Amino acid sequence: MKNSIFFKYVVPFFQWYLLLIGATIAIDYFFHRYHLEIIGRYMGFVGTITILVSFIYSLRKRQIIKTGAPKQMLQLHEYLSWSGAVMIMVHAGIHFNAVLPWLALFMLLISVATGLIGKFILKKANETLKEKKQELIKNGISSTEAEDKLFYDSIFVDMMKKWRSVHLPITLILALLSLTHIITIVMYSK
Repeated sequence: MKNSIFFKYVVPFFQWYLLLIGATIAIDYFFHRYHLEIIGRYMGFVGTITILVSFIYSLRKRQIIKTGAPKQMLQLHEYLSWSGAVMIMVHAGIHFNAVLPWLALFMLLISVATGLIGKFILKKANETLKEKKQELIKNGISSTEAEDKLFYDSIFVDMMKKWRSVHLPITLILALLSLTHIITIVMYSK
């Protein structure tokens, strides 16, 4: 069970994800400690623009734009989305004065998590499942027996393949909440 896909890829993913949140809190603390809160405010603008630029990959994937290698565009999407998410999380900081920004931040965290699932966990899980099956077959076990031995790993991988059906709607909700947040800030700013 210790060699299962869950322990090999999912547990480290959560550790890394929690480290990201911890780093965001540390950066926010640093800004507040040294009275640099204004930097956090502007990180929201830069983070939003960074995430918007990352959607070039989505346009390329749907062939709305024809230039650019898909693999490099995906890497650019991942890097810019991740960077933008960190900036926006620092922008949000630890403030409890408004519900809408917190909802948007919550959706951002879920969107980042589902994106990471697609990038790291699902890809590695598929590779590991294939490798395990080939190894079992190489050791003289029939294909059916190998599938039986890997039954729980197979179920886990199949569930994870549905990640895009979660990632896209959450990203759209995030966009709607973010747009609403920006509009209310513009409308009610002094």
